[in-house]
Amino acid sequence: MKRFAAAFLSVLFLAVPALAGATVAQAEEGARLRVELNELNPRVITGSTTTLTVSGTVTNTGDRKVNRPQVRLQVGERQTTSRGIGDVLSGAVIKDAPLTDFTSLADALEPGQSAPLNITVNLTGSKAAFARPGVYPLLVNVNGTPEFGGPARLGAVSMLMPVLAGPGKTTGHSSAGAPSMTLLWPLTSSVPPVYAAPYGQPLVLRDDKLADEIGPDGRLNALVTAATTAVQGDSSLAKSMCFALDPDLLATVDSMSRGYQVHTENGNIDGKGVQTAKTWLTSLRSLLTGRCAVALPFADADLNTVSRIRPGDPILVAQAAAAAATIQQLAGVTPQTGVLWPDGTLNESVLTALTQAGVKTVLTDAAKLAPAGAGGGVTVQGSTVWAQPTDSLISAAMTGVPSVPDSVTVAANTERAIAGQNGLGALAFRAGLGLPAGQERPNHLLVAPPRRWDAPAAELTTYLQQVGDFLNAGVVTAASLPSLLSAGPASSGAVGDGGQDPGAAIDPAVVSTLAKLDDQATGMASAMQLDPTKRVKPEDVVAPVRLAELRGASTGWRGLPADAATMNAQAEIGAISDRVSVQQPRQTIALASGNSPLPVYVVNDLPVGINARFTLNNNIGLRADDRKEVSFPAGGGRQYFLPVEALRAGRFSVDVSLSTPTGTPLGSSARFELTSTEYGAITIIATVAAGVALLLLASRRIYRRVKDARTGRDLVD
Repeated sequence: MKRFAAAFLSVLFLAVPALAGATVAQAEEGARLRVELNELNPRVITGSTTTLTVSGTVTNTGDRKVNRPQVRLQVGERQTTSRGIGDVLSGAVIKDAPLTDFTSLADALEPGQSAPLNITVNLTGSKAAFARPGVYPLLVNVNGTPEFGGPARLGAVSMLMPVLAGPGKTTGHSSAGAPSMTLLWPLTSSVPPVYAAPYGQPLVLRDDKLADEIGPDGRLNALVTAATTAVQGDSSLAKSMCFALDPDLLATVDSMSRGYQVHTENGNIDGKGVQTAKTWLTSLRSLLTGRCAVALPFADADLNTVSRIRPGDPILVAQAAAAAATIQQLAGVTPQTGVLWPDGTLNESVLTALTQAGVKTVLTDAAKLAPAGAGGGVTVQGSTVWAQPTDSLISAAMTGVPSVPDSVTVAANTERAIAGQNGLGALAFRAGLGLPAGQERPNHLLVAPPRRWDAPAAELTTYLQQVGDFLNAGVVTAASLPSLLSAGPASSGAVGDGGQDPGAAIDPAVVSTLAKLDDQATGMASAMQLDPTKRVKPEDVVAPVRLAELRGASTGWRGLPADAATMNAQAEIGAISDRVSVQQPRQTIALASGNSPLPVYVVNDLPVGINARFTLNNNIGLRADDRKEVSFPAGGGRQYFLPVEALRAGRFSVDVSLSTPTGTPLGSSARFELTSTEYGAITIIATVAAGVALLLLASRRIYRRVKDARTGRDLVD
């Protein structure tokens, strides 16, 4: 009996993984197979839907051969809670059932080898999946048997499938009580591309990736192209859309259109995207004509980070929020007055600075508001700023959420070809699709896609078309952002952290470096004077440094090296510094006397005058008074005779450099080769003093010898 029980348990242990889709072994084996989907059709199931097609590729990303890889579709129960939707997004194991049988992909997949995935299932048969309106989890489950292992789920993609009506059924979702919807459409670069843009000099980019982004196959071009196609054919969708614009992106592309350079290790080269920039700007202006627009902070800067660069001073935060004029000038559209869409949770100092800058409304994650109104805004306690919430669940579905530990399942938003699918599902769920009668629904949905949404143009077009279909089907109704904001705040409350991911914060090293560079820029500005002929303000000369600080605080740098984030600000400081320099002498300088001055030629190529101090390094044998400030006029050179004193004769060298009165270095040092045949006053005094001391010591020694000799004679007598 015991042997039978043991044998039964062994068989059961081996059989359970296969029966349950091999979920028991998945944590042990890990995601050895990468599933990449390139088609999901349809995106929304309606009464006219007859089939469901999924296609893509499966690649062995592990280090062992996988035998008998096979795939099937699985469908879960209709979701009725936000928590259930969150479980699907995180890759948690949920209760589901097979929608298809397992289909073989290949006999085996060697490491690095791929196989096509193609599944088409008839939805009009006897199977009851998707029978009622609602949002269902759909899982693409890939199993296999790695060498030296057992059968396991080795890769999977989960997604949300909205169902407006069961296949073959005429009745479906009721549009009664449908909430209104506004869709934000963000346009900002992946990371700020500017390497340097000094006052009065050409724009230099760190690389030419932005030209690719705005090019025919680029991400930013896809966003503009898809939106143009969508709004031209659907007036309801056009009404609901509002374009979120980054003024730094617009200014950079505008500068590119007039010619620019790209920084390389071997020097700057001409950029390739001049015509591309012109074309993209023309397309953008055409799209925005008569449309709603809202401003992002300059370079999509993290305003909390900006507030820590110069604590207690609201000027930088205000500068980040002052985007209306740039957008109006370059995009030809007036953004919503006093409205800003920053990322993250705003601290008290930021809210104060925004109030002073004229910002009245910020668009923010609903999870950060307490209390969170049903689509209504909140006046932030302690300020006059009104926070209008974006929908947290929809944003999480489109952006992604932390996955369950050891899960091999990824969410559809990681699949570029179907990146918007979970966003569609979450939108339908929040609109009340399939929810029980009486369950509370929001009055309005403000949809905020990822700020740097990277999806092909075809996927963006599909997403917008489907959102338009939701509007036409009455799942949601169109509402413009101005009409939403005209309703005013629903309540007052606090803006809380809402569990912000620490990994999303800007690197503290970035803040520290930017703060030091800001101090240097302030020191430079204080050393400059207005030139009466050129009429350039010192603050205009250091303005590129301030903009570079905002770029360094961009949310695009999250998770990237601190050096990359601060490169622009360091280059701008260097560009100012390099325009004031000590010219390298061409020959050895002979000092005619111990107090001969050192002739130093200083070039100031800045359009402002500047005060500076000389510093001598490696100056053994030479002494100078480096405490005196010297003024150098704008746009030219000046010979200055630096008072020095030779401390020794012979041939020696000295390094001469400049700095502002606050200690910020200017230019690079120049090495002077010197010869001296004379001694300075101090050297002479020291020599005389040494001679006198030697004479005294010698006299004392002679005196003692004479005295000792006399004493000896007296004893003899």
